[in-house]
Amino acid sequence: MEFKKCNRCGSFFVSDGNICSKCSVKDEQEIKKLKNYIEENDHLGSLEELSNNTGITVRNLSRYINSNEEIKNMSNTIKINNEEGFNNLSVNL
Repeated sequence: MEFKKCNRCGSFFVSDGNICSKCSVKDEQEIKKLKNYIEENDHLGSLEELSNNTGITVRNLSRYINSNEEIKNMSNTIKINNEEGFNNLSVNL
């Protein structure tokens, strides 16, 4: 186990994961909410739109998309606005 800084709240903790135990529960709830939303909607829009519709921060959405295999494997596509050029990128979930 390592001494780490939580990717979600910034607190320090000792664990093998990247988030503390308090945030782990919150992540599970938000991931479930995100999966349900993706399954129920054909068009997801940008991350900002997805954030507005789910109540999940853009930062956490990005983290879930990049780290959760089940979400990556879902068949929907999200348009992500690139911060530098604001170009639309497609990410297959």
